[in-house]
Amino acid sequence: VWFNFFRFRRISRRPLSLSLLLREAPLSFSLQKALKNPDSIEMATSLARISRRGVTSALSSNLIRRSFAAEAVAVKTTEMPKPISEVTPSPDRVKWDYRGQRQIIPLGQWLPKVAVDAYVAPNVVLAGQVTVWDGSSVWNGAVLRGDLNKITLGFCSNVQERCVVHAAWSSPTGLPAETLIDRYVTVGAYSLLRSCTIEPECIIGQHSILMEGSLVETRSILEAGSVLPPGRRIPSGELWGGNPARFIRTLTNEETLEIPKLAVAINHLSGDYFSEYLPYSTVYLEVEKFKKSLGIAV
Repeated sequence: VWFNFFRFRRISRRPLSLSLLLREAPLSFSLQKALKNPDSIEMATSLARISRRGVTSALSSNLIRRSFAAEAVAVKTTEMPKPISEVTPSPDRVKWDYRGQRQIIPLGQWLPKVAVDAYVAPNVVLAGQVTVWDGSSVWNGAVLRGDLNKITLGFCSNVQERCVVHAAWSSPTGLPAETLIDRYVTVGAYSLLRSCTIEPECIIGQHSILMEGSLVETRSILEAGSVLPPGRRIPSGELWGGNPARFIRTLTNEETLEIPKLAVAINHLSGDYFSEYLPYSTVYLEVEKFKKSLGIAV
């Protein structure tokens, strides 16, 4: 019986049953005769059940072994990689980071000059031939690009947020191609100035454009959103506006007196920002004094 049973398992991998064993396995004549007896059939059925349990337990143990092996492989693949050794930079490496935005950009022999008490926001870009005089302020995001010609920001003047000031090689009017912003001038945010001249005590409204060779004479106002074409001149004491800019009316005496007051007010406001930055702020002195009082080495 056992010989025929294992011979049958080699032939077929189907589930075992006594009827299948009698139908498909080539049994000997003596075995067939013995199986006709009811006692023999009961014994053979018991043997088949025991054999089936043994095969099932063997298969289950094999599956358990495979699952443990798969878990071991998974743990091995999910292990943390070895840390990469850090590279120490050379001591003579240049400390200046040329990849990010810089505030002061020298071009050749030209280096931007900023007065001691002038406020220049951290994200402002000054490049080339730029001079920022005393008491003036350049606010966040402004760009003063003096790569082709000079740019001068006079005493107590201010260039507000996101302004772009540039200078061309030459001017079509024959006037100097440099950009000059004289004293007590307020340039509104998002304005564009290129090779223009603004005389003392003027206001340039927001989003205005002053093109090459344009001239704004003293104590004048250009309204917001105006465009001053190349070579156009705004006479002293007048209010202009539009695209292109046209004469609107003459300024009153009270309005002309308010122009420098606006520049001084913005200068005082810039002082609050200016005091937050080293090395000219005195806050660090108070911190050092406090540390010394606590016995902390400075």
